[in-house]
Amino acid sequence: MSPHFLQDTAVRYFLEVVRAGSVKEAAARLNVAPSAVSRQVARLESDMDTLLFERHARGMVPNAAGELLAAHAKRAQQDNERVLNDISALRGLRSGSVRVASAEGFAFDFIPTLIAAFRKTYHGIQFHLDVCAQADIPRRVRDGEADVGMTLSSVPERGIELALRHPSPILAVMSRAHPLAGQRQLSLSQVVASPLALPHPSSSVRQLLDISCSRQGLRYTTAMSSNHADALVSFVAAAPDCIAFYGELSIRTRLLASTLVAVPLRDREMNERYLEVETLAGRPLPDAGRAFVDFLTQAIRAG
Repeated sequence: MSPHFLQDTAVRYFLEVVRAGSVKEAAARLNVAPSAVSRQVARLESDMDTLLFERHARGMVPNAAGELLAAHAKRAQQDNERVLNDISALRGLRSGSVRVASAEGFAFDFIPTLIAAFRKTYHGIQFHLDVCAQADIPRRVRDGEADVGMTLSSVPERGIELALRHPSPILAVMSRAHPLAGQRQLSLSQVVASPLALPHPSSSVRQLLDISCSRQGLRYTTAMSSNHADALVSFVAAAPDCIAFYGELSIRTRLLASTLVAVPLRDREMNERYLEVETLAGRPLPDAGRAFVDFLTQAIRAG
């Protein structure tokens, strides 16, 4: 399989069908007609003399041959991008791009603020930030859709290298007018006496809260729930009797000019959480990505 073959339009369209799961969705993303995508995939299958997809009424799933080709083509794309970025780096990190996949909590304030600070020195670097579910971040890094992943602790992932693993305890966030706002540390037994603003049950914050409350036999009252963490923070800022939960990094800059306070929790489970900065194992980052990871880890460790 030659490098020219891997840059063929048919392979590009094929990869988009793999990502999208259907010809129609791939065509919409590529801004071409579905018939053009179907034609290119059919041509590719003819050239390789094998089917590449299992075709179902609800979409298309790559078969074993399709998965092999997709993995090979993605690696080739990554290599091409890396060479272009490395050539740009020879001009002194004046250009390049960094793709970041992040969990929601870091994407509202922490990462955008950090990117802005980084670009004061390297203003030619372009960034693309994708906010995704935590479970999806390692896959995006492995598949070459992101250079850097920023998420919360999970089980070790195949093909993922950790540039940083840093404690990320959960804090109790409340209005400065809340009766507990002046405390240096709180226990969950104190916190659950107030109505809570809570994220979705699948979130790490909610899972650790439920585990800790179950262990201690504590019950809580939910005043508001949302799948958008910042909505919960805005709610407690306006509801001085309620409490939400957030990680320190995610809330750090909001506390500087805000009516909010964040108080550490002494309960063990609420402190057993780690932030992870993920990159692809076995493949060095382009200079722009490596410089940003260094900048990111220094900012996190600086506290």
